[in-house]
Amino acid sequence: MNVLHFISAFFGDGAHWHGYDGIPQRLWEHVQYSLAALGIAAAIGLPVGLVTGHTGRGGNALGMVANAARSLPSFGLLVLMFLAFGIGLTPVMIPLVVLAIPPILVTTYEAVRSVDPSPVDAARGLGMHEAKILLRVELPVALPMILGALRTAAIQIISTATIAAYVSLGGLGRFVIDGLYQRDYEKVVGGATLVAALALLTLGTFWLAGRLAVSPGVRRR
Repeated sequence: MNVLHFISAFFGDGAHWHGYDGIPQRLWEHVQYSLAALGIAAAIGLPVGLVTGHTGRGGNALGMVANAARSLPSFGLLVLMFLAFGIGLTPVMIPLVVLAIPPILVTTYEAVRSVDPSPVDAARGLGMHEAKILLRVELPVALPMILGALRTAAIQIISTATIAAYVSLGGLGRFVIDGLYQRDYEKVVGGATLVAALALLTLGTFWLAGRLAVSPGVRRR
């Protein structure tokens, strides 16, 4: 039995496409977890990264916080949160958000700091408010790097969200965990294939977002 056979057998089985344990349901659960975690991480990381990048203050502190967060093992944190909060979405969201914040926070800061100071100084010379300078001058130029940070965080979340199955939640990780327990390797390979496909789809979505949101002049540069 090779991997292609397992994939064909998994997706060719009609039983995997229906019910609470079907592919559509598990995929939708995985997307929900991932979007929620990415939204929370972006809501925390983007404002802090933008403001600190604009002011130039707190860069060293951001680096230390990001390194500390990266050093935390996601599975260990999941188990700890499960013991603290019990079964539910909270013990899953915390590790995913902690995983996603550092790349968003640090890259956003660096993206704003890397903007050419000439147009920023010109905007200040014209009397533009600091908030408008950030949003209208710095953010459009920094947007490609920021989208790259969000893309990295999204891929990490999608890959790690499979751990939700360890605490009895759904998602694509259910196929992997249940398949290992049942020694059903078709289910294991099928679940892993779905996670990889979702990650590739996410890459394509962010590529399209970059084409639509980033101005041609910034893309060429």
